[in-house]
Amino acid sequence: MIIKNVTIAGAGTLGSQIAWQTASKGFNVTVYDAFEKGLARCKLFHKQYANVFLNLRGASQEEIDNTFARLNYTTNLAEAVKDADLISESIPEDLEIKKAFYVELSTLAPEKTIFTTNSSTLLPSQYAEETGRPEKFLALHFANWIWDANIGEVMGHPKTDSKYFDRIIEFAKEIGMVPIPIYKEQHGYVINSLLGPLLSAAGNLLVNEVADYETIDKTWMITSGTKMGPCAIMDMVGLETIYNIEKLWSEKTGDEDRIARVAYYKKNFIDKGKLGMKTKEGFYTYPNPKYKDTDFLS
Repeated sequence: MIIKNVTIAGAGTLGSQIAWQTASKGFNVTVYDAFEKGLARCKLFHKQYANVFLNLRGASQEEIDNTFARLNYTTNLAEAVKDADLISESIPEDLEIKKAFYVELSTLAPEKTIFTTNSSTLLPSQYAEETGRPEKFLALHFANWIWDANIGEVMGHPKTDSKYFDRIIEFAKEIGMVPIPIYKEQHGYVINSLLGPLLSAAGNLLVNEVADYETIDKTWMITSGTKMGPCAIMDMVGLETIYNIEKLWSEKTGDEDRIARVAYYKKNFIDKGKLGMKTKEGFYTYPNPKYKDTDFLS
């Protein structure tokens, strides 16, 4: 199965990263977003990524120019998918929105197109039938700042054909990811199954006023030897994403701790427009967050 033309549906934080990484590895990439402002923000992200690759990751100006040459942007879904070999979807984490999107996509994409979702919270089987090609549908999930946390979690559902599972494993390698094969559907895949409890625990410490965010991060960074603590990770993931995930699961489970965390994030971050790195302010302010200070762990 030849994969040369890739469509990225959803031009947000991760969608923009997936698009840049894929184009940098030689694929033709079309970025689709329903809104012009989404594409405008994606283009701004791509200029920022170009500077990162040029100044910090050893890319040449020719490589940067070639990456931009492979990128196209559109709000027209039919145009975006007309010759797609693969679609990577990163639209909002809402089941009904995803179902409606895939119903429309199924009528527009060529028969050859493989569909992949980057959903962090939903299972492929929850909307596989809406794709019209469940055997060609599976998850390819990325971690934020994908060229550093370069894993590609590949997870099918009961109707995924194994040949497409294997092909997406290879595609993950082709775009510089370390493929993480997941053989049974699991909310949170591997990375978020491990990360989720850490972020929830940090949220509980904040809600219950046990410790402030710097103390929480400092404790984790010193004892685990990592570069970021859980509050900094939430800034990177995006506090809107954290809020939406917590809200979704609080409504499903009625868990009182989750409900309290939802209220905390809404009051302190969402309502104030402090969404993390993408808005330059969350727990920390950017581009020079305090946890990067040389004396932060003192």
